[in-house]
Amino acid sequence: MSPLLRRLFVLLLPLAAAAATTPAPATAAVPVRVLCYNIHHGEGLDGRLDLERIAALIKAQEADLVALQEVERGTQRTQRRDLPAELAQLTGLTVRFARNIPYQGGEYGTAVLSRFPIRRVAHTPLKVIGQGEQRGVQQVWVDVHGTEILFLNTHLDHRRDPAERERSVEEIRALVAAAGPVPVIVAGDFNATPDSPAIATMRGFLRDAWTAVGQGPGHTIPVRQPNRRIDYIWVSSHFVPTRMEVLASEASDHLPISALLMLSRP
Repeated sequence: MSPLLRRLFVLLLPLAAAAATTPAPATAAVPVRVLCYNIHHGEGLDGRLDLERIAALIKAQEADLVALQEVERGTQRTQRRDLPAELAQLTGLTVRFARNIPYQGGEYGTAVLSRFPIRRVAHTPLKVIGQGEQRGVQQVWVDVHGTEILFLNTHLDHRRDPAERERSVEEIRALVAAAGPVPVIVAGDFNATPDSPAIATMRGFLRDAWTAVGQGPGHTIPVRQPNRRIDYIWVSSHFVPTRMEVLASEASDHLPISALLMLSRP
């Protein structure tokens, strides 16, 4: 070995040894704050349409992703206002609206507010059984600091017969399966209590964040003396729920729910 090569070997040997003993970087966990709220077209228990109090609640929670149900745009009873656009302006978040039905000269459906960049969106109508109202699943893909996640927002059938809800969760299962390895959050008003077959099906492929970390029964309706839990946040195995709570508010006929999720990523 030449003197020059010998000198390089001596210099590089400690660096190689250090590289061999340096541990691999630990998995980073990214916080994602999720809020789910059936806003009753912005009308509170006092009969007033007041988006400012809904926006204040969202801002107080520092929510990153918000799933809203019973959202209207251009309807007669909301003075033809664009509720999703107003909420986006009040909260400083980006909004996407999905129409389920035409209503009173406008549109009625769901909306997602996001602090993260939105990459693409889709909307899947759910099968209607009998004379039910058209329901759907809003799908929003967002970029969470370099990791794409799929956020689903839905509002299922309210009738006593559970057949349509049970069919709907099977359709949600198919959407989650189609996402493959992408982390998934599903939030919404399921109009089903935890002991129902529809919720049992959901537990078969996603984790109920409330069951994981919530305290107490988690009831969300009625607002003043809640006795039923029908609003949920579900997560794939990519997320670890660390906190979840039912929030106090009379801005709607439902109580909002909020969750802090930790997204695991390499």
